Amino acid sequence: MNASSHDRNASRLHDPPGSGRVISVCPCAVAVLATTIGMICVQSGCRGIVKFGESRQTVAARRLSRQGLKAAREGEWMVAETLFSESLDVSDNNDAAHRGLADTLWQRGRRNDAIEHLKQAVQLSAGDPKHLQRLGRMYLELGRVDEAARQCEIALQSDREWAALWALWGDCENAQGRPDAALAAYHRALSLQPDYPYVQLQTAEIYHQQKRHDRLLATLDRLNESSASQMVNQTDGGIVPGRADLLRGLAMRELGRIEESNRYLIAAAEKNPADVTARLQLAAASIADGDPASAQAWLAQAMRVDPEAVAASGWVRSGIDTTEVANSMIPSAMDDPMSGVRTAGGTNPYGSASSYGNGSAYQLPPDFEVPTSRSRMAVGPVETENR
Repeated sequence: MNASSHDRNASRLHDPPGSGRVISVCPCAVAVLATTIGMICVQSGCRGIVKFGESRQTVAARRLSRQGLKAAREGEWMVAETLFSESLDVSDNNDAAHRGLADTLWQRGRRNDAIEHLKQAVQLSAGDPKHLQRLGRMYLELGRVDEAARQCEIALQSDREWAALWALWGDCENAQGRPDAALAAYHRALSLQPDYPYVQLQTAEIYHQQKRHDRLLATLDRLNESSASQMVNQTDGGIVPGRADLLRGLAMRELGRIEESNRYLIAAAEKNPADVTARLQLAAASIADGDPASAQAWLAQAMRVDPEAVAASGWVRSGIDTTEVANSMIPSAMDDPMSGVRTAGGTNPYGSASSYGNGSAYQLPPDFEVPTSRSRMAVGPVETENR
C-alpha cells in the first residue's frame, strides 16, 4: 500500500507537537470503540438512575429512623414504633431501624418480635458487636443464658476492647454459677473502663457472696454514685437504687463498724423505699444492740411496705396473717421513717417507743430468729429498674 492510499483509508491522530510521529487508526476500530463507549454510557446511566432512586429512599428511611430514635429517647414508645416501622417500609435494609424497632418492641413487652428484628439488624450489619451485645443482653434477661453467651462470644471475636462486652460475659458466667470466671470478666471490663458503676456493683455482689468484705468496700469506694444515677441506657442490666449503700452497710457490720453500717443501711432504706431489706437489717442491728423498741419500729415500716417479703424473710411466723398485721399499724408511725434517727447505740427510727401506742404495733414473736447477713433475704432479691 502506497502513502496516498494509506492517507485515504486511515485517520491520523498526531502526537503532541514536536514529537514527529503520526499514529494511524483503522476506521473499523474507531467504529467499534465508539459503539463500546456508547453502550457503557447507556448502562452507566441506567445504573445511575437506579442508584439515585435508591439514595432518595435511603435518605427518607434514615430520616424516619432518626425521628424514631428521638421519640424513643423521650419515652414515646408508640410513636417510635410507628416511625421505625415506616422507615422499614421505605427501606428494609436499614439495620439501625431494625435495632430501634427491636428496642421499642422490647420496652412494650413484645420480646420475641424484638429479638427477631435485632437478629435482622445483626445480619444486615455483618455482625456489628453493638447489635450482638444487645441481642445477648435480651437473651440473658429472658433466661436464655447459652444463647446470650454465644452472641457475646461472637462479638468478642471482633471487638475485645469494649467494656460492655466483658460486662455481659461476666453476667453470663455469673448466671451459670461461675463467680470466679465472672470476676475475671468484670475486672477486664474495669481495666477498659474504670468508671463503670454497673460492673462495680456486680463485682461487689460477688464479693458479698464470697464474704470478702474488704474487697467489697474497696470496690465501692471507687464507685461514682452520681454517674451511676445518671446512666440510662440499654447496654447493661439495671442498677438498684441504694444497692451500694446496702452492700456497704452489710460489709461494715461484718467488720464490726456498727455505726457506719447503720448509717449506710438507713441511706439504703431512704433511696429504695420499696425494698424492705435495709429495714430488716436495721431491725436486726437494733436487736443486737438491745433495743427492741427500735427493732419494732423498723419492722413496722417493713410490714407496711411489703408484708409478704417480711414473712418470707423469717421475721414472722408463717401462721400470722401479715396483711392484717400491716393494716393494724398506726399510720403516723410510717410518715417519717428518718425522724429521730440515732446511728449509734440503738437505731430508733421514730424517736421513742411511745409513738406506737399500746398493742398497735407488731410485736416480735418470742421464738423468732433474727436473719443474719449471710441469709438470702439479708441482701434481698435483686430487682432491677430499666436503664
